[in-house]
Order: sequence, then structure tokens, then C-alpha cells
Amino acid sequence: MKRFLKFIVAISLTASTLFAASSEASFPADWKSFSKMNTPLASIGALPGCDADVSSLPAIYQETVAMYCAVKPGGPGAVAILANDVASFKARSGTYKDGTFYILHLKDLKVLFVTEWKGNKPLYGIWTEDGQDAANVVGSGLNPADCRACHTGYAAFCLNGQCATVTK
Repeated sequence: MKRFLKFIVAISLTASTLFAASSEASFPADWKSFSKMNTPLASIGALPGCDADVSSLPAIYQETVAMYCAVKPGGPGAVAILANDVASFKARSGTYKDGTFYILHLKDLKVLFVTEWKGNKPLYGIWTEDGQDAANVVGSGLNPADCRACHTGYAAFCLNGQCATVTK
């Protein structure tokens, strides 16, 4: 019986390790000092609620609303777009230096969707405002793979991980 229990514990630990999710992007501890960016989404101030008719919006917005409604029924509410490198955000050149961070701050949920660049490659992470890794399983809307699917799946809107247009 002891051998069987040890086997069950070993399988459980292996499974939790295999299926544990974690953020790729590091937590930007200084995120509160980042600049608020003026984008169409930021000017609205919130993602549409889950009952909103978004069928006339571009596909990326439709998928974004669906994904975040899976995270929180009713919708995530108030948002802000933050950047620590305003010039690269506005330039949208597709080239980002190491340590560039852009954040979609879901204010009501107190969650940060973080994109960080290293070697000009975007990394994704989901963090609570106080620095707890909030990444979850693929398909939950809270996983770096979910972020990557949208950020690479909409090439007309997203450029090397940056999914935003700047409002002048």
C-alpha cells in the first residue's frame, strides 16, 4: 500500500509540473511609473461587456472580447495601456530593445497582461498588480500561449507582439 501511495504522489507531482503554467515575461515592478498610452481602446476606457454586439468590429476585437469574457463573466471592465518606452510604442517599427514593456492593465481585475521584448522577441506574461504570476493553462485566456495566438494571428493589426494603434 505504501508503494502505491508513493506512486500516486509521484504521478500527481509530475502532472502538476507538466501542466503548471507560468509567465514568460518578467514582472515589471516599476509598472506604475509607465506612461499611459492613448489608443482607441484606451480612449474608450474599457473592453465591451460580454453582452455587447461586437460583430461589426474587427476580428481581433471580437476574439479579445470573447477571450476576456472567458476570464471574467460580464467582461473585464476598465483598462489602460501602459508603456515604458513611449517612442517605440508610437513608432510601431517592429523593433524593440531589451527591457521594453507594454501592458494591458485590466483595472477591475487588478491584472497586468505584459509583453516584454528580449532579443527583439516578444514574451508574454500575466501578473497581478502586486507581482503574483497569474498565468494559467492554455485556453484559459490567462496563458502566454493564448497571448501569442492573438498577437501573431492578426498580422494586419499586430507588429512583432505590439497590438495597438496610436491615437494622435
